[in-house]
Amino acid sequence: MSKVVLITGGSSGIGKAIGEFLFHKGYIVYGTSRNPEKIMNSIFPLIALDVRNKESIQHAVAKVISISKRLDVVINNAGVGITGPIEETPTEEMRNNFETNFFGPIEVIKAVLPQMREQKSGLIINITSIAGYMGLPYRGIYSASKGALEIVSEAISMEVKDFGINVVNVAPGDFATNIADGRYHAPLILSSAYATPYGTTLKHMDEHVDSGSNPEEMAMAIYNIINDKNPKLHYKVGAFMQKFSIVLKRILPDRIYESMLMNHYKLTDKG
Repeated sequence: MSKVVLITGGSSGIGKAIGEFLFHKGYIVYGTSRNPEKIMNSIFPLIALDVRNKESIQHAVAKVISISKRLDVVINNAGVGITGPIEETPTEEMRNNFETNFFGPIEVIKAVLPQMREQKSGLIINITSIAGYMGLPYRGIYSASKGALEIVSEAISMEVKDFGINVVNVAPGDFATNIADGRYHAPLILSSAYATPYGTTLKHMDEHVDSGSNPEEMAMAIYNIINDKNPKLHYKVGAFMQKFSIVLKRILPDRIYESMLMNHYKLTDKG
């Protein structure tokens, strides 16, 4: 029996790449989008879902279950970026980011658990970020939202283990997608004390996305996780140095690691 997979944010980028890969492997794939009627080139069905809206989530999950009678794999992929100096980032934009990147995935998990408990099986894959393992300059809110999802997933994993349900975090590095198009940027204010370093960091981030890895690498990783009878709790997918940066954070003194990050982003370290 083909496994039924639900992917939030399945209309573009990593979500689309995962959906197409699994579809060609014979899985029954449903993707989601806030406006599926605007997507004309999807090879798998897209269902309306806004992760910031609980009723929208419940309706989409119920629709998949009513059609396929089961739900084997849920991939929490929907997310948004946010950049800016903490001092100059509107608090409402911070809250919106957490609504999408943190509370949204939790609401999806809450909506699918009853069905997975009934089946006595299920796999929940949360797409987080390597950025969630460290506080990155001018991406602090994004790092915090993804890091929070990593941590809460550890708790959920233990809570649902006895029901035959596995929870997995997959943290990607930079991939060549259109994520920068939907990212919230705090305005670059020329008179701001942060104008030069923030502008430099923005340029640096966009270059990394443009030269990022092929999203099919993420799709292959997800496929392998689905087919692993005993998946790990944490995975990192991306360039070697991006993954190695997590190791360095564990072994280096805090201020040395901080200086290394500042040098990477070409920021001044006057310490």
